[in-house]
Amino acid sequence: MTSARSDSGSATSAMSGLIQVRALTKRFGSFTAVDALNFDVEPGRVTGFLGPNGSGKTTTLRMLLGLVRPTSGTGTIDGRRYADIPNPLTVVGSALEATNFHPGRTGRDHLRVQAAVAGVSDRRVDELLELVGIPAAARKRAGGYSMGMRQRLGLAAALLGDPRVIILDEPANGLDPEGIRWLRGFLRHLADEGRTLLISSHMLSEVEQTVDDVVIIANGKAVAQGTVAELRGEPTAFVRTSDPERLVAALEGRGIAVRPKDGGLRVTVDDLAVVGDIAHASDVSIHELRSEQTHLEELFFNLTESDENRNRNLGDDLGHGRGAADGNGSSAPSNLPPPVGSPIDPALLNAPDPEEDRR
Repeated sequence: MTSARSDSGSATSAMSGLIQVRALTKRFGSFTAVDALNFDVEPGRVTGFLGPNGSGKTTTLRMLLGLVRPTSGTGTIDGRRYADIPNPLTVVGSALEATNFHPGRTGRDHLRVQAAVAGVSDRRVDELLELVGIPAAARKRAGGYSMGMRQRLGLAAALLGDPRVIILDEPANGLDPEGIRWLRGFLRHLADEGRTLLISSHMLSEVEQTVDDVVIIANGKAVAQGTVAELRGEPTAFVRTSDPERLVAALEGRGIAVRPKDGGLRVTVDDLAVVGDIAHASDVSIHELRSEQTHLEELFFNLTESDENRNRNLGDDLGHGRGAADGNGSSAPSNLPPPVGSPIDPALLNAPDPEEDRR
């Protein structure tokens, strides 16, 4: 794959690109959109930033990029706030939405405008249009782009300044399977170049194949973080047998943990041959034996649908035939039709503090 770096090299090559979030908090009136978040995003790795709609993901990214002022806490890149970085487009590239294009401007002209701001040559524009796979669309007006083409144009814009840090919000939205496969390889290529990638997504099965590290938030709070392997936990095997009691005794006699599951046994072991050998030595027939590991999607829902972390935008009494209490203790009518579309982040419904705008 062609390198994403410009011919002249990055002026920020000496930077590590470490992102650090410390006690980052944002309140809109009485509503806390982000609540004392702490996490790091390491260079050379792809970090997935996951959470249900309304969990505070986009607000967190906007605070990192200086678009929203934190109530407290910090979000820094190499120890500096985004606003304190000289010519930040050469340090941090971002794409938070695929709709911020002038519909009457061509893809090439859109990038040329941004390139002029960053002090980047027009040659870099053409290189990136080729790199993200839309050179033929360069003269087409962005208003006629498909969502997938808009995503690729947004990615090209994020890479204009040859940044060390790349922050993307839902970059796979609108991409077809071939495009998703391309994106997966492209993000890995960028990380292998030593760049820092923070990717917000709700496409859990895709994220699992792309990221190295995961940060999961719910209701503005971090509920889990670590490498994908760490969050999956110990590898296990599922086994069904004609004599489970005898097999349990044999496995536990070898110091292997076993527990019942779905009419079979879940065995904490990373090698299926171990289970097969023990069963054979114990003269126990095996009807089914397969590897079993917690998928990221299963982990995500186990964490975010718990009583403690359940999405606050869905109300406290969902599924119980009662209205959800609002902040004044009243209840919404129980006979309303179901909502249409994705839940709305309440943070977007509250105007920012006017005092902040005057600072």
